[in-house]
Amino acid sequence: MNHLIIGGNSGIGNAVVEALGKSNCIIFSRRGDEDAPNHYKVNVLTDEFPELPDLKSIVYCPGTIQLKPFHRFSEADFLNDLQTNVIGAIKVLQFYQKTLKSNNGNVVLFSTIAISQGMGFHSSIAVSKGAIEGLMKSLAAEWAPFVRVNCIAPSLTDTPLAQDLLNTELKREGANNRHPLKRIGTPVDIAQGVKFLIDNSWVTGQIIHIDGGLSSIKML
Repeated sequence: MNHLIIGGNSGIGNAVVEALGKSNCIIFSRRGDEDAPNHYKVNVLTDEFPELPDLKSIVYCPGTIQLKPFHRFSEADFLNDLQTNVIGAIKVLQFYQKTLKSNNGNVVLFSTIAISQGMGFHSSIAVSKGAIEGLMKSLAAEWAPFVRVNCIAPSLTDTPLAQDLLNTELKREGANNRHPLKRIGTPVDIAQGVKFLIDNSWVTGQIIHIDGGLSSIKML
């Protein structure tokens, strides 16, 4: 078991576990699973972490979706997004950095298409995911050549976290039609990107857009 998946119990995290193989993965989640010895109940913001000497990869999946006009965001909203998306990742990476370096490991973080596109009502998530992109590039430089660090920037994906944006047929149809490939992403789409980044040993410091073409194609 040499892949640590933070938030691997649902959505994209669960699909990543399936793509990499459950027997190869250790899962941290707030719920845990008493029947799975490799599934730890861990709050990355407050709990201590177990030693994992054979750790090869870290995939940090926790995320947030808070969409509203800028003037309606409170300081607490921004802090919550930063805690979940950035501080949690920092705590995990600082704790396991020596293990990753000794095992020539790699890290996959998650950003969002809203960084490259500039989307209204996304100011809070853009602040925290923009920080993730900066963290990724800094660590990719600092930890090379011992640890590879990359980032995936997805568009809207059909996960439990996104259900408020997809809870009617009209919303789902609109979301599909905004993408050049005429559909939103699935957790499997994103997990395949994660597996690529873990398997390819000559990729680091990259932001991979898995977004149905939305970040790079304008349909007439």
